[in-house]
Amino acid sequence: MPSFFIHTFGCQSNKSDSERIAGDYFARGYTEAKDWHECDELVINTCAVRQRAEDKAEGFLYNVTEHFKQSAQPQPKIILTGCMVHHGNQKLLERLPEVDEILPINEVGFNQAAIRKDKKHAWIPISTGCNSFCTYCIVPYSRGREKSRSKEEIMQEVKNLADQGYEEITLLGMNVNSWGLEKVGIGFRKMMMENKDFNREDLPDNQSQYLAPQGTPPFVKLLQDISQFDQIKMIRFMSSNPWDFHDELIEEIGRNKKIDRYVHLPIQSGSNEVLYRMNRGYTRERYIEVVDKLKKADPEIVIGTDIVVGFAGETEAEFQETVDLAKQMDWHVGFVAIYSPRPGTAGWKIYPDNIPHHVKKKRWEILDQIINKDNLQIRPKVV
Repeated sequence: MPSFFIHTFGCQSNKSDSERIAGDYFARGYTEAKDWHECDELVINTCAVRQRAEDKAEGFLYNVTEHFKQSAQPQPKIILTGCMVHHGNQKLLERLPEVDEILPINEVGFNQAAIRKDKKHAWIPISTGCNSFCTYCIVPYSRGREKSRSKEEIMQEVKNLADQGYEEITLLGMNVNSWGLEKVGIGFRKMMMENKDFNREDLPDNQSQYLAPQGTPPFVKLLQDISQFDQIKMIRFMSSNPWDFHDELIEEIGRNKKIDRYVHLPIQSGSNEVLYRMNRGYTRERYIEVVDKLKKADPEIVIGTDIVVGFAGETEAEFQETVDLAKQMDWHVGFVAIYSPRPGTAGWKIYPDNIPHHVKKKRWEILDQIINKDNLQIRPKVV
């Protein structure tokens, strides 16, 4: 039988996608090779959130092709998928001629059961794509507009996992809070794809992409229903955003002890001016308000975050606002990233990347020290 191997870069969503790609291969009669040296088809599932992520994927591809040039073995068919696909087939094939096929990530469906190697914990994607337009982020272009999976489909998957003995699940989405909300059509993504001129003032607010929920938000109802499975002991979710972290969600987390006490809540910057340029849709004050409410709901809740340093135009004073917030919030973990402009994003089009790399690196070191090294408390488990 033919064999396959999947090499995955990037976030939890990519890992989940790879599990579903594996399910499709098994359904077609393939076996999984032990490593890429022995497979007939090699799938490289890429990340494009930063240039460094793309460099890693290209470095891996180079190592693969160099190995087979010096080997008597035939080179496997190489399939590229994941977020790098946003560059387009023609550009990618010119840039990476070793690739035989490009698989758009939005074509990774749910027609086959995911193949999970972990038998206790499972990733469950509840939505794909993203409707937000954060100026630094490539995801709305690499994964398309947000689509929520049906509740029936999600609940059936949870039931199947519970029947198989799974005890922990993580619900995945680019913004899980907005699962099930009614989307509002907007032409800005089309404007971006057509390379039309625009300014920061033309960017739609992230909140404007959805109609406000009437009553209990759908995502809260989903958490409540999943919690009814006795076999499921722990429910996690990521990612969520401050602009629509509804009070009902905070109350549910405080009340429902099946929901993990670790909440991952990206801030990205402690400066309102930078947050505005990023089009994040909230202020520093709103972020603090959400965290305070979470802590009030349950003092045992711990917060993790994401931060981008060196975003376009970030002054020393703006960076110090982030430093001050880091000292104030006492995050238990922080994923600090150095900004690199992503071709095709709004930030790449309207803001010059004018912060020298050595300044970005120094800022990264300062925040990493404050958040991840000076804090000696026991870290929460982040799956």
